[in-house]
Amino acid sequence: MAAFVLPDVLASDLRVIFCGTAPSRISAQRAAYYANPHNKFWRTLFTVGILPVPLTAQQYPEVLRYGVGLTDLAKHTYGVDSALKPQDFDRQAFFDKIRRYRPRCVAFTSKKAAAVYWGVPTARVSYGLQAAMLGESAVFVLPSPSGLATSYWDESVWRALGAWLQAHAT
Repeated sequence: MAAFVLPDVLASDLRVIFCGTAPSRISAQRAAYYANPHNKFWRTLFTVGILPVPLTAQQYPEVLRYGVGLTDLAKHTYGVDSALKPQDFDRQAFFDKIRRYRPRCVAFTSKKAAAVYWGVPTARVSYGLQAAMLGESAVFVLPSPSGLATSYWDESVWRALGAWLQAHAT
């Protein structure tokens, strides 16, 4: 099996693990999560209070010091969602990571990522805090920060995650 396009950034008992579908072409080329300059991920984490300092995509390993983790459902390929195939995703491996690391919250960074994990059509996924847990972890579904998903962008859902994390801080 090929090496991961981007390594997981995971540790036990994190506040939140962000999970996308797969790295973009630019993220793969730059070997950094959410590296496209049009992606709102890094700016938003700081703006909504999930990170106390602004970080760049190249600083992605530093998220661990703030109780934040990063992974994707497709670890061995990259590209836009429409180019990914069902066999690219490893739902069981993702669940095993969540069970092992036991974050307080899992945040899917798009409806597509949540739909792939749950094996349902994207239309059946709603934004925000979900009623279903993933193991012992609460689950949020967030609007994609990708520049390709600008028409779906809603920072208020990310703010709700930031508020939830503050309310559930230990």
